[in-house]
Amino acid sequence: MIDFTLSAFVTLLLVVDPVGLAPAFLAATAGMPDKIKRTVALRAPLIAASILVVIAVVGNGLLRQLGIGIPAFQIAGGLLLFGVSYQMIFGDRPHREAREADKATSEHASDVAVFPLAIPMMAGPGAIATTLLLAGDAGYGARLVIIIAVVLSVCLLCMLCFVSASLIARTLGRTGNAVLSRVLGMLLAAYSVQFVINGIAAVRASLS
Repeated sequence: MIDFTLSAFVTLLLVVDPVGLAPAFLAATAGMPDKIKRTVALRAPLIAASILVVIAVVGNGLLRQLGIGIPAFQIAGGLLLFGVSYQMIFGDRPHREAREADKATSEHASDVAVFPLAIPMMAGPGAIATTLLLAGDAGYGARLVIIIAVVLSVCLLCMLCFVSASLIARTLGRTGNAVLSRVLGMLLAAYSVQFVINGIAAVRASLS
């Protein structure tokens, strides 16, 4: 159970990357009063947590209704996560997030907590796929409760990073942010390949 908890936490943490989202938060809230920034920093993780918890609870039931097996989603999710890790390693993700954040600030300044912070930066395709995969492995009962606790914990870390985003950005600097993004990207790439391997193994087991 401890190994399962740690694995789930590390996987979702790598996908969401709370520290890496700090610059995007700063860009999305640029020019806002400190009081509004704090409100956004609290609201965005709550919205993302709500989305991911609902997905953890009902997502796999929805897959069954659509006739999609967990192995198929493991393979698809692994490929999707690999795409996210590729962007992290080669530096496209931070620039893309900054562009989305700038666009959202000008077009949706009244609610940047929803877009782009909660969706798609925190509860994006990678996080949704990861939550579905982890919930599928967990089933129902105590392990599902652990997945929900992991989701809440990661979103709480995002909240803490947003609140202290200015300090994090100054501490890491441009070089530090680039190094952190690439290290996390390599780890996420390994996890995504493991998801694909698990999915293929499950398919082979069902056919034998």
